[in-house]
Amino acid sequence: MKKYTDTGKKDTRSGFGAGLTELGQNNPNVVALCADLTGSLKMDEFKANHPERFFQVGIAEANMMGLAAGMTIGGKIPFTGTFANFSTGRVYDQIRQSIAYSHKNVKICASHAGVTLGEDGATHQILEDLGLMKMLPGMTVINTCDYNQTKAATLAIAEHDGPVYLRFGRPKVANFTPENGAFHIGKAVQLQEGSDVTIVATGHLVWEALQAAETLHEQGITAEVINIHTIKPLDANAIVASARKTGCVVTAEEHNYLGGLGESVSRVLAEQAPTPQEFVATQDTFGESGTPDQLMDKYGLNAEAIVKASIKVIARK
Repeated sequence: MKKYTDTGKKDTRSGFGAGLTELGQNNPNVVALCADLTGSLKMDEFKANHPERFFQVGIAEANMMGLAAGMTIGGKIPFTGTFANFSTGRVYDQIRQSIAYSHKNVKICASHAGVTLGEDGATHQILEDLGLMKMLPGMTVINTCDYNQTKAATLAIAEHDGPVYLRFGRPKVANFTPENGAFHIGKAVQLQEGSDVTIVATGHLVWEALQAAETLHEQGITAEVINIHTIKPLDANAIVASARKTGCVVTAEEHNYLGGLGESVSRVLAEQAPTPQEFVATQDTFGESGTPDQLMDKYGLNAEAIVKASIKVIARK
């Protein structure tokens, strides 16, 4: 069994900030817009280095999306930054009409997603954003797992032609993917090889899936762990190949089980390889105020929940 090491906990939003800083140095067409959350989105260094390419729009997220769409007409590559709730739900009409429908080259970068936003509570903890964004035609949807992968994804989406939703988070989490590793949009990453169950995870749940695989290994169960960093386009080939090998699937995400990664995987399996599946996700509920660890435990978004789901789905084979 392959062992993964946490090289030091870092927040994924800082991975975005580091990637944006590098883009600012290397790509003169990259511009950044922020809705009064420059520090929270770690956009300070880009602002300091390139003040002429940084636009502080204030608490006016809808206007920010319209500005970003317009900037693409002149060949600019706009990166917008605010909390995930304000990046999607608050501005859905503007994204649909001005960005997705018009297929504008805007990168919608969203921090503080899911319950790990923590103490700010349910009003800020969006658990529907992946579903909202993946339903928009032509929208690429990415949910990264650690600092290194978030930085790599930030660099990669600048080269992608078309609208992108990049989701990341607030807390410091395990940093375990390779430094300066390649990021291939739409290509799953197999982290563990196994034959008893497939665990398909995204975002903060990828590290938890690896911890669950270790626990299962101690019980004589080999789990195949797949990191789905791109929700759309989904790597259907990787999912189907693994499901056919193991015969059962667990999906794990910090998102409502309605509309998220789990439902996308279910559709693929229903079409190509009907397979028993269990969902580790929030169960059609809003969040609440608490520390990230408290909330992840309460809503069953951890390694323990993945282990239980794995044992349950194996019994269904």
